[in-house]
Amino acid sequence: MAKDMTLLWGAGSPPCWRVQIVLEEKNLQDCNQKLLSFEKMEHKSKEVMDLNPRGQLPVFKHGNIILNESYAACFYLESQFKSQGNQLIPDSPEEQARMYQRMFEGLTLFENFKSAMFYDRFVPENERHDSARKRNKEALTTEIQRWEGYLQKLGSGSYLAGPSFSLADVVVFPTVAILFRFGLCSKRYPKLAEYHDMLKERPSIKASWPPNWLENPKGQEALGDI
Repeated sequence: MAKDMTLLWGAGSPPCWRVQIVLEEKNLQDCNQKLLSFEKMEHKSKEVMDLNPRGQLPVFKHGNIILNESYAACFYLESQFKSQGNQLIPDSPEEQARMYQRMFEGLTLFENFKSAMFYDRFVPENERHDSARKRNKEALTTEIQRWEGYLQKLGSGSYLAGPSFSLADVVVFPTVAILFRFGLCSKRYPKLAEYHDMLKERPSIKASWPPNWLENPKGQEALGDI
């Protein structure tokens, strides 16, 4: 069934990881997955540009259907294979509403992470300011505190939308994982740490764990002061 699917992806990329988790959850592990190197600029290769003119990953192809946005690919896979594997959209209206809310809030968390950690990559040297760096880190701190509060309200052992693993967890967990990869303090954010430790043992997440993280488990300490 998955033989006519192709996923072009890059290691350590939360958007790519989201799609990989859904493929695992929907028992579509036979999808043709091709790992490309960001360092070698393979995401700007003709192979990618022909499918995604933005030159970004992931690129997901199912037959003649091409999806270049990770949220779109996740929704598509859950819709097309709803009765296969694990259900990723809750039946309860309350949980469903919370799932959609947290999914799209997850974009803000990811963007704040990128702005704080990769400021020099995105801003030309002559336009960089220490005050902007400080604001970006403060914004990320506020956002992380907000997610710590969400999990505090839900209670131990809960997923982001409630008692069931959902698309909210699929799309937000990779960002949570990269926060801890960059040194987020588990003692300062115990609920996020508990959530991270619980989900990293889920089979779909273990199976799709970034290979470069497995090779170098240590990570960085850039967020240790947040």
